[in-house]
Amino acid sequence: MFRLSLVGITALLLAGCPLQKEYTVTVENLTDAQPMSPVTLVTHRKNFDLFEVGQPVSVALEKLAESGDNSDVMKYKKQRSVEDTVSGKAPLGPGASETFTLQLGNQKTRYLSVASMLVNTNDALVAQSGIDFGKLKPGQSMTITLPVWDAGTEANSESQGSVPGPAAGGEGFNAARDDANRIRIHPGVLSQDEGLSSSALSYRHRFLNPGAKITIKRVW
Repeated sequence: MFRLSLVGITALLLAGCPLQKEYTVTVENLTDAQPMSPVTLVTHRKNFDLFEVGQPVSVALEKLAESGDNSDVMKYKKQRSVEDTVSGKAPLGPGASETFTLQLGNQKTRYLSVASMLVNTNDALVAQSGIDFGKLKPGQSMTITLPVWDAGTEANSESQGSVPGPAAGGEGFNAARDDANRIRIHPGVLSQDEGLSSSALSYRHRFLNPGAKITIKRVW
């Protein structure tokens, strides 16, 4: 069996085909009333950071955090340290999950970064940068929870005009940065029910950490 397997691998190498590893990635929304924008996955090497805690986020991630638009983050695929970028088909509702299949050919690709906006917020991200899945063997899986980050690019006013999700239908991306301009753990939603009279949100839109769960499984 080992000899046959070795022969098969040798044939692939001679044919110029890269060795591939296949993984499934399942992302589950853990919130009660916060849809997540289409989930964005980035597979990469060690020398790539989707974001660095306590530092300003990129404009690409700002757009995702404020409007759910992941098109610029998807362009990270052009970077040498990134093997692939994958987007969810649609927003991920509360309690829902979506499974992605990843096929990777570069032996140095062992990290996954993930990001999605909680759309009934100003700039909240369910995200993690640099999840190391390189030690998984075929059949093995790992599950971690994803915190909710405040991108720090837009003040958390929760107003009708500034929250783009279905609870408010307001503005999405705005290039002006009027908050701390550094990513950190989100303090949470206040809502009208907590006395923030200008808020377009209700108690149901509150959330706790973690905001999502991700399971990575190596298929082969």
